[in-house]
Order: sequence, then structure tokens, then C-alpha cells
Amino acid sequence: MPFRAAPRRAHRDGPAPFSSDWTRTPAREAPRRWATLLPAWIPSERRLGAGLVLLLTGVAVLLAGGTEPGRLAAPATIAAKVRSDRAVASVPTATLAAREAAVAVDPRSPTAVTGGVIGTVPPVPAPAVAFNAPRVAPVEPAADGALLPTYRILTYYGHPHDENMGILGEYEMEELRDRLLAEAANYEAADPSRPVLPAFEVIATVAQPVPGDDGTFILDTDKETLTEYADFAEANDLLLFLDLQIGRGTVASEIEKVRFLLERPHVHLALDPEFAIAEGEIPGEYIGELRAESITYAQETMAALSNELGLPPKVIILHQFREDMIVGKDELGPVPGVQLVLDADGYGAPELKTDVYNILVRDEPIEFAGIKLFYKQDKPMMTAAEILALEPSPDFVTYQ
Repeated sequence: MPFRAAPRRAHRDGPAPFSSDWTRTPAREAPRRWATLLPAWIPSERRLGAGLVLLLTGVAVLLAGGTEPGRLAAPATIAAKVRSDRAVASVPTATLAAREAAVAVDPRSPTAVTGGVIGTVPPVPAPAVAFNAPRVAPVEPAADGALLPTYRILTYYGHPHDENMGILGEYEMEELRDRLLAEAANYEAADPSRPVLPAFEVIATVAQPVPGDDGTFILDTDKETLTEYADFAEANDLLLFLDLQIGRGTVASEIEKVRFLLERPHVHLALDPEFAIAEGEIPGEYIGELRAESITYAQETMAALSNELGLPPKVIILHQFREDMIVGKDELGPVPGVQLVLDADGYGAPELKTDVYNILVRDEPIEFAGIKLFYKQDKPMMTAAEILALEPSPDFVTYQ
């Protein structure tokens, strides 16, 4: 990797993300500024500011003489909402804003920030295509049963018992299925040449702000819930991805927790480096990381499992929204018998998401390309056609 990060430190304090206290906590007040005392005959700071604004506005109007009538000049790019807590070296000037976007923190916030106040997010909009939209006829996969690149995978992400962690927790399974199929129809309409495989992505091990009995800061989703979703997915021709947040555990130990379901042909794996933390760190207060050797271990383990059981190649989703979330990324590559997808995570405007996708996926290719969309935080949310126009066109799309 050409970029190196400074030692990690906490990027914020306060209630843990996704807790009830966190969603109700008001925005932190800005620090008070103490102005230098001025003589009484000098106008107040507010009047001076207002006068300066009027002056600058007048100058801008004069300079905008060449602007097309009725159209405003494009505003300057807004930097990432929260800047990185890790230094990034040797960043070309032309890509600095995009690099800042690629190291933005906390893409999973369940709240919307407007005018400095944390407020309730709007409801998830219905997909553009009706639930009963016709599906593209299925095609034969690769000889070894590999799903990519014959198909495009589309998932709904979240935790079944927490609506703040993604759309998967907002609806019952039947309605999720219907909405997912409608969203899949949007992608098949935009690209009729490539059928879409719908899937659920369930967070199977959830990072917590407390260590728990084993000190891993992980709360395991109960096996009954995971099995229920696996059974429903199989009965409805859906794939199932089990998302592991790692905590202070290991990739090896977390995989073993869900191996009983990974042995099913339609069940696959997802890794979330954000919550893979080191000793002395707490999930949500630090942005975690995974090393290349841990990811390669997951690839080799899934390939061995498929080979032992005679299953088609497994798919592994690797989420990333900051450069430093994957250490030794240049050491990663394809492993026979498993398919690795790099998912460009994080929310924002289309321009920002495209920049991050270009940096993390296009410019640092591993095997297959993915991107995540946020129904509530992406403003405006990119359409299926806009997503498929990315280069390379994503093999995997997930909605949170």
C-alpha cells in the first residue's frame, strides 16, 4: 500500500453507536469563542459579519457575469463530515478530497444530521419497480457453479432485531423479500444481460461497547434467528450472507461460530474490518482493521469448506470505507475455490461515493467489485443505472 497511517486514537467519545442513548443524544455544542474586546465605537461582530457577507455577495455577482442566466455556479466540494483520525501520507493534491472521503468515519450512523442537530431519519422509500415486476430468465452459472461474474448479487443488510442497523431490521422477512425482488428488477431492467441474485446479509456477530464474558466485545446473534433466515432464504431462492464484525476475536474463531450454516450451498460470508479492534480499543470509539493474512485465511477456509463438501465456490464480501481498514491490501488476490468481493462502504452524495469507489475498488482491484447504498443517508441515492455505470460495473450491490 502506498499510504501509511499514524497510530490509531479515538475519534469521538459519548454513547456507543446503535444504543438507545446514542440515538437520543443531542449534537455536541461548538466550543465558545472569546472575542477580543474592542472600543465601543467599532460596530459589533454581527454587524461587521453581515457587512462582509453583503460585500462578498456583491463581488461574487460582478464576477459571475459569464455564468449562464438562471443557473448558479457549482458550490465548492464539502469535505468529509468527520475527518480522519489517522494521518495519510503522500496523497496527490488532485485526489485529496476523495481521499478524505475514503477515510471518513462512521458510515453506519442510523441518524441524520441537519443543521447540527441529530434528528429522525425519513422512512425507507419503496423501490421504483412494482413488487410483481417480471424477472430476467435465469442462466447457467460457470461450470464449477461460481456465481460471479455470471450473476450480479444484490443484498439487503442489517440485523433482524435492530432497525437502526439497516433495512433488514425494519420489515418482516416476507416484505423484505418483496422489496428486495423489486429492487433487483430495477437492476435487471438497467442491465438485462446479467440476472440478479437477491440475498439477505445478516450481522451474525455484533460488536458491542462492553467486553462480555469472553472479552471479545462481541454479541452473537442467536442460532435460532440465523437458522430462521437461512431456512427462509433457501425456501425463497435467496442467498444468505453472514456478516462478522470480529471485535477482539479472530477471523478464525468467528467463522467457526457460523460454520454450521456456511456448510449450506446458499450461505456465504462477509467480513467487516470496521469493528475488528485491537487490545485497549472499543468498537464504535475506534475504527478497526483487518490484516491481509486474516482475510486470506478466510478465503482459504471457505475454499477448503467448499472442496470438502463438494459445494460451488463461496463468496466473501469485504467491507471497506477507509484506506487503513485493510492492512496489506496489496497482498490480497484471488484464491481458487472462493470469490472475494471488495465492497466500497460509506454514505454520501453520488460524487463522493463515486470517488471512494474509484479509489478503493477501481484503483486497488482484488477480484470482484461491490458498493453499498444507504436508503436514509445517501442524499440523493444513486439509481440502479448510475450504479451500473461505475467502472468497473459492480458485481455486488448492498442496501442498508
